[in-house]
Amino acid sequence: MNKEPFVTYDQLKEIVEQFPTPFHLYDEKGIRENAQAVKEAFSWNQGYREYFAVKAEPNPFIMNILKEYGCGCDCSSMTELMLSDALGIRGEDIMFSSNETPPEEFQFADKLGAIINLDDITHIDFLEQTIGKIPETISCRYNPGGVYEVSNGIMDNPQDAKYGFTKEQLFEGYKLLKQKGAKRFGLHSFLVSNTVTNDYYPTLAKTLFELAVEIKEKLGITISFINLSGGVGVAYKPQEQPNDIRVIGEGVHKVFDEVLVPAGLGDTAIYTEMGRFMTGPYGCLVTKAIHEKHTYKEYIGVDACAANLMRPAMYGAYHHITVMGKEHAPCDHKYDIVGSLCENNDKFAVDRMLPEIETGDLLVIHDTGAHGFAMGYNYNGRLWSAEVLLKEDGTTQLIRRAQTPKDYFATFDCFDILKNMNYNGV
Repeated sequence: MNKEPFVTYDQLKEIVEQFPTPFHLYDEKGIRENAQAVKEAFSWNQGYREYFAVKAEPNPFIMNILKEYGCGCDCSSMTELMLSDALGIRGEDIMFSSNETPPEEFQFADKLGAIINLDDITHIDFLEQTIGKIPETISCRYNPGGVYEVSNGIMDNPQDAKYGFTKEQLFEGYKLLKQKGAKRFGLHSFLVSNTVTNDYYPTLAKTLFELAVEIKEKLGITISFINLSGGVGVAYKPQEQPNDIRVIGEGVHKVFDEVLVPAGLGDTAIYTEMGRFMTGPYGCLVTKAIHEKHTYKEYIGVDACAANLMRPAMYGAYHHITVMGKEHAPCDHKYDIVGSLCENNDKFAVDRMLPEIETGDLLVIHDTGAHGFAMGYNYNGRLWSAEVLLKEDGTTQLIRRAQTPKDYFATFDCFDILKNMNYNGV
């Protein structure tokens, strides 16, 4: 089975003449169509809002596209808050879901009017001491512990996760927050990452909806919004069936009508915080084959490395690879596709069957639109690549320039390493 790139070989040959490899390329058309589909899938809920997980792709051009479809921002750090603020995304259009949070970040989130989503019961007093109050609108993150299952079996083990309140802490926390002046309450949970099943959100929704009913009955506290967070994934492997967001939305709707409506909670707003699903399939890493190595295995060295896409090195994650111009050639060569880092796990693919690759061939590494560029780093002094937007009309726009040595050395304020360097490309 195969995956079709969103860019043609002829388009890509023109793009690389303007932007040297490696670079991340994004599909504006795909992002827009997907954002519209998400909006429609949950249109049955009057208060629905998608808070795009900024950590997935912190680029203002991408965030502005999503803003056009009513998306807010899920932020987890000071700089993510600053980026949202710079785009005019403020107030309750920001969900601030952090953990082990420095006081200055709580202060800035409060200044922006963001909804603060607390990760731990001890953060209630910490927040009050930090900003001098408890906000009238507040949310709490729930961790049910144990293992979490959906229709096709065990998905993850929340008990091992560092996030969230236990159920007992959650009830105590809501009581305490009410005593301290909170008036509008939210419930949040993130239990499973990158699910490729239409059942996850409806299953999680049922868990949280039933919990909201229990909170109302036992505490007299009404949950105003329930945040299903992220976890809706993408089909990285070509044999996987992608999620259908409309089926997912209707599944949540069904559970909403079964659980919340009879309990008098039919006005509850539903929020999501998807990152991977919003942009993941609509980005790719474009790289060029620059070396061949024939030892105990067959290696193809490319000009990208794990500093550009760390998921395969960090998780052993699968990313499909297309050799452009050879899309329909037989995959009869077994390769390791490797980068230049001084680490043996710097491999985009291991024992991958691909068409014969020659030096100079362009490779598209699929599904890097979330947690691709965003997880980049500078190990070995490797520099961050450019980000390029393939616009709906077929033109391209540079939405982040490539990092230069001058950028890399810029934080050495007391050591002017470039002063006498015979290098003009900075």
